[in-house]
Order: sequence, then C-alpha cells, then structure tokens
Amino acid sequence: MTLRIKKNDMIKVRCGKDKGKTGKVLRVFPGKDGQERVIVEGVHFVKRHTKPNSKNQQGGIVSRESAFHISNVNLFCPRCQKGVRYGVRVLKDGSKIKFCRKCNEAFS
Repeated sequence: MTLRIKKNDMIKVRCGKDKGKTGKVLRVFPGKDGQERVIVEGVHFVKRHTKPNSKNQQGGIVSRESAFHISNVNLFCPRCQKGVRYGVRVLKDGSKIKFCRKCNEAFS
C-alpha cells in the first residue's frame, strides 16, 4: 500500500479534538493493516511528564505534537480553502501531480 499524504503536504483535520485546524505534515509513519499515522505541525498536542536529564535540566511537563491516524486528515486545497478529496495525474514527462477533485487545481 502506498501512502498518498507525504511530508510537507498541507492538510486539514477532519475529526477529533482539533477538527478544522490546518497544518504541514512533519512526519508520516507507514504501518501495516491500515495503521498509518501522521504528525502535523501545531495540531494534536499532548503533555508528557519528563524527568530531569541532560537536555532538560529542570524536567516537568512538556507539551508536544503527537501522531494521529491518517484517515482523520484531508489534503488542504488553497483555492477551495478547505479539505478536499484529490486525484493523481501523470504528466507527459512521466511525473505525477496531485489535483483537487472539486476545482481541478494542482497541488505543489
């Protein structure tokens, strides 16, 4: 199975506590049996209790982005200004591009 959402894609969250937020994909975790997950910049923060160590001298509660399931996101179309379904076109030179199914706008 190939993942169609890649690093640096702009996405919009479809459901969950951060529904409606947009952000850039920082990391994609391919999994088996439909367990693909993504980490998105500025979305889905969790708090971690950390002990003092060499990096964090004081320790305490640290807030950071967490991964969530890839089915909870849609690709964000800058022209439509919302999360949309998308397709893939093969150009004459053999390269592939994604495009919005609603407005036919190509994603960069």
